[in-house]
Amino acid sequence: MADEEPKQLDYVSEIVLKKRKNNEDWAIRRREQLEQRVKKSKSDNFVIKKPEQFIREYRDREADLIKMKHRSKRPRKASDLSQSKLLFIIRIQGKSDMHPQTRKLLYSLRLRRMFTGVFVKANDRILDVLQKVEPYVTYGYPNLKSVNELIYKKGLAKINKQLYPLTDNNIIEQALGEHKIICIEDIVNEIANVGPHFKDVCNYLCPFNLNKPEKALQGKKKPFRDGGDSGNREDQINELISKMN
Repeated sequence: MADEEPKQLDYVSEIVLKKRKNNEDWAIRRREQLEQRVKKSKSDNFVIKKPEQFIREYRDREADLIKMKHRSKRPRKASDLSQSKLLFIIRIQGKSDMHPQTRKLLYSLRLRRMFTGVFVKANDRILDVLQKVEPYVTYGYPNLKSVNELIYKKGLAKINKQLYPLTDNNIIEQALGEHKIICIEDIVNEIANVGPHFKDVCNYLCPFNLNKPEKALQGKKKPFRDGGDSGNREDQINELISKMN
């Protein structure tokens, strides 16, 4: 036993050892950063609600459902469809006080977050939906200038679950070339004139993420015609678009 020679240790170069040490240090720092981020997010989002708050939110949602049913029975003006085929809708309200049915209608318009906007073609179905969700949206008739500036400044396309700004006409041609829409000017023209491929172009575009306007909105759910924020602004929607774009 005494004559056995000790086994030699495998030689590891100094460079490899340094690299291992650096990787271990980086992994430790990364883990600490992630732990701090999780701890911060939990502390920011963790709010203990009082029973009174749950009751108040439940009553608000039920009241919202009742009001929505009343609005849906309200007769609509015949002139709502005569002024323009094109509407631009902006979501301006809606958090915990919304009934799930109201939220579902807003989602059907692709308005999943506040201060997002979409172009739609005015028809009976759209106007019925707008009447039901009126306290949470404002809308009107965008002019060519507003359409042009929105698409050039805020226009984004979603391709393979990734967002791309409308800066490359090749991307536009690949997606919409079959409709003879090959550049951003064609998109503006199709939207502004509510062309035959309006729906395809709107589905290609993501909802517009707008800026929160300063002093332009008062946070009132009353109709715009009564001094509030919501509902039909007709041509005055262009002034709000310019402030939020």
